[in-house]
Amino acid sequence: MKKLLKVFMVLVLALSALPLHAETGPVVLRNKRISIISPTLVRLEYAVEGRFVDEKTHFAQNRPTTTEYVLTREPNDWVVISTSKFTLRVQDDNLPFAQMNTKFIFRHKGKEVNFVPTARPSGQLWGAIATLDRVKKAVPREHGILTKSGWYFYNDTNTDLIINDQLQMRDTKNHLQDFYFFIYSQDFAAAFKDLGTISGHVPMTRKYVHGVWYCRWWDYTADEFLGVIDGYREHDFPIDNIVFDMAWHTTDATRGMGSSRRYYWTGYTWNKKLIPDPKGLIDEIHRRGVTVSLNDHPHDGIRPNEATYTDFMKAMGADTTRGNILVFDPSDPKYMENFFRYAHHPSEDIGVDFWWLDWQQNRIFNTVRGTRTPILRWINYLWYKDSQRRGIRGAGYSRWAGIGDHRHPIQFSGDAYANWDVLAFEVDLTATSGNAGCYYWVHDTGGFYGGTDPELYARWTQFSAVSAALRVHSTRRKELDRRPWCYGPEAETSARRSYHLRSQLMPYIYSSVRTTHETMLPLNRAMYINYPTVNEAYKQPQQFLFGELLLAAPITSPMNPETKLGSQKVWFPKDTDWYDFFTHERQEGGNTETISKDLNTFPLYVKAGFPLPMQPYTQRPATTPLKTLILRAYPAEVGHEGSFTLYEDDGISLDYEKGAFAKTQLKYQRAELQGKPATIITIAPTQGRYKGQELARNYRLELPIIKPKRVLCGKQKLKAEWDKTLNCWIVTTATFPIDKEVVVTVYEQ
Repeated sequence: MKKLLKVFMVLVLALSALPLHAETGPVVLRNKRISIISPTLVRLEYAVEGRFVDEKTHFAQNRPTTTEYVLTREPNDWVVISTSKFTLRVQDDNLPFAQMNTKFIFRHKGKEVNFVPTARPSGQLWGAIATLDRVKKAVPREHGILTKSGWYFYNDTNTDLIINDQLQMRDTKNHLQDFYFFIYSQDFAAAFKDLGTISGHVPMTRKYVHGVWYCRWWDYTADEFLGVIDGYREHDFPIDNIVFDMAWHTTDATRGMGSSRRYYWTGYTWNKKLIPDPKGLIDEIHRRGVTVSLNDHPHDGIRPNEATYTDFMKAMGADTTRGNILVFDPSDPKYMENFFRYAHHPSEDIGVDFWWLDWQQNRIFNTVRGTRTPILRWINYLWYKDSQRRGIRGAGYSRWAGIGDHRHPIQFSGDAYANWDVLAFEVDLTATSGNAGCYYWVHDTGGFYGGTDPELYARWTQFSAVSAALRVHSTRRKELDRRPWCYGPEAETSARRSYHLRSQLMPYIYSSVRTTHETMLPLNRAMYINYPTVNEAYKQPQQFLFGELLLAAPITSPMNPETKLGSQKVWFPKDTDWYDFFTHERQEGGNTETISKDLNTFPLYVKAGFPLPMQPYTQRPATTPLKTLILRAYPAEVGHEGSFTLYEDDGISLDYEKGAFAKTQLKYQRAELQGKPATIITIAPTQGRYKGQELARNYRLELPIIKPKRVLCGKQKLKAEWDKTLNCWIVTTATFPIDKEVVVTVYEQ
């Protein structure tokens, strides 16, 4: 009898441990709720009264629970939840998640790893920083979602909820735990995908924000602003956007909280002494193909000196006796509705394209009134949302407000000092910031404070040429004008090459921006994101991938005074060969080299065997129609195939959300034809349509290294011409409709 009972008990235990079936949806264990958001992301909640949270937070915008998992039950109230990537063991004990009742198990680097909720991963790979204001050297950064441990913990417990577009404090007496665990091992792409799933994808930006900007804190007149644009043309530099800093508005306020012991930071009434006809000036700037953005310090709100003060106060139902001033209050929907109506919209109605939210007043306003939310986090959201009111894409331009702020691009890094240490730190920071979703830094090229060294300026410009935008800015000093022709002929020549590079790369850059939107992979990404299993990839803070095809290692130290060369250590990933964009010199993958360059170039390499899309140089890189598509291709081994997708849309509307965009697959092949190597470039028919689309274009192939013998486009013979300036062969096709496949075969000698 005892033997039969023993066999029966073993059978019961065995059956209880068997997987039931694949399940979806949350697992509720009394006061615990477990949500499997993806195979690599899980949410754990503990609510004393069993009331869980489904509302949005700044971090969590979506919480899908459709991922399949297997649930089993074991003795002593243990519940086991398994996805394809991890296993979670939780005890159904009605207690919060802790070290004795919860354990995660996953495989990392070929080994089984486990951790408990109270543990924290080691090997943090770092993220972004709120601002570089007054920074003189490298400073600590915030966490990103990537770690060498293969997992990351995010605590969303005490953050405010967003209900009906308003902040609301959650019931922290009930909702005690709101934890997220990213468990990705070395699949960093999965971590970024999860960030997009839970926090929303980074939206498509307005195309022109990725172009060339001019900004300076200076009291420019209308004629001087036009003179700046003229100067860019006369000196052969492109420009897409011009920023009006604080002098655009009046500075006659005599009351307010102020900033830096001045009343004049906040203002919304045009300074007619400098700009007598604001609309006329903006119209003329637009006629020249340049956009306009305005500086904004909103902390003092709308004061009695503003032209719209009376109308604003009337709309608020507020008393104007004795020049009453309402405290700037982003927690109040009525206040913000009227603030935008009377502070922003009048300038937008005469053509202002977007605002630079230059918020630095955290010492006055730390959090939104009545909430725990940092004020910068909320006003970034409000400014971005209002910028969409005319049915166009949002345009944020502000300091970084933490994970989740990627939904309000782009980011302004603040007022840093000009020195080599800051330049080196900005390169490193730009590569790691994407780990937190801060994808689009716009730095002050040349630095904000100080900096008259032409070499430093030229090297900073090279770095900005392979960043989210090429923008200059400086403080209010006569000698600090960052126009590239102000630093002597050598620096001007160097900067011109960087500016032209930026202009030519725009099709590639904008296509890469689309890739970031779709995949959440950073535009400027640290090497380990693409090469997570290679130790060398973690040792290169001064280089990054710029999209999928370009490897950049900006020079961040002074040149050797004898050789007149600057140097940077560069690691070349082993999966391919890499070619110098400027000299076409080949670097074999798998090596680390010290690369030396004169002032005119820097280490910038193209991945072999892929078509790099570019455009002819234009002074308006972000808006000139793409009538000639340049494809540069460096040779790979025979048998190699590589492709890149060109992305296009109207650059400004929200129609891309409705499918109004176009994609064109660009394909490279190296094959053996007639006993010799041949390069085959295929431009597939364009898929998709959008308003203003170019329906026909020609193609120009830039073919370094190889020696063409015969070139065919279909059956038509084409001529290969040697370009002495580019030091490569050029093949130009006729103009074709974009819906026609074009195949160019280059038979090599």
